[in-house]
Amino acid sequence: MPKVALYNQTGATLGDFDLADAVFAVEPNQQVIYDVVKAIRAGMRQGTHSTKTRRYVSGGGRKPYRQKGTGNARQGSIRAPQWVGGGIVFGPNPHKHGVKVNRKVRRLAMRIALSDKVRLEKFLVLDQFALETFKTKSALEVLNNVKADGKILVLLDDFNDNVDIATRNLPNVFTTLYEHASVYDILNADTIVTTTAAAKKIEEGLLE
Repeated sequence: MPKVALYNQTGATLGDFDLADAVFAVEPNQQVIYDVVKAIRAGMRQGTHSTKTRRYVSGGGRKPYRQKGTGNARQGSIRAPQWVGGGIVFGPNPHKHGVKVNRKVRRLAMRIALSDKVRLEKFLVLDQFALETFKTKSALEVLNNVKADGKILVLLDDFNDNVDIATRNLPNVFTTLYEHASVYDILNADTIVTTTAAAKKIEEGLLE
């Protein structure tokens, strides 16, 4: 059973916090991570890019010049693809880019990502993350106390106005609820900062 240090907001160690093997001690699987991240990234695409074929470009209703006798190649419309301002051939059209991944695979990828952070000692657990003020300085002090560095992902068990506002102006800190974090968010962060309550709920959710 993996263990991580349990901190308070001043950075003092309160002891060890036990984590479930089935969630935080899973062997790496690059193919699973690749499939899930690929699906998440594909889902981020809006798919609204569009071009017009010659059918939809305005103008070009008549033949630009007569068929024979001009010395030029025959042309039927100034909106043909070879003309400037003409239609686009095989251009992109609005469509969904989503990729389906089974729920079992998504959950496994989350367990692998969390296990990787624990192995790297980048999964920090606090007894609580509660601020008396929404000043950015107060949030930064807590993160510095527990030596969180790089891109920091703060996972909370419940919405907290002060923490959310205090971390909003920190460019390397992203705060969200534990259930809203994706595999991509976990992997994209250098350090995960969470609370005991959130860690237990993560375990409960991934052990179902």
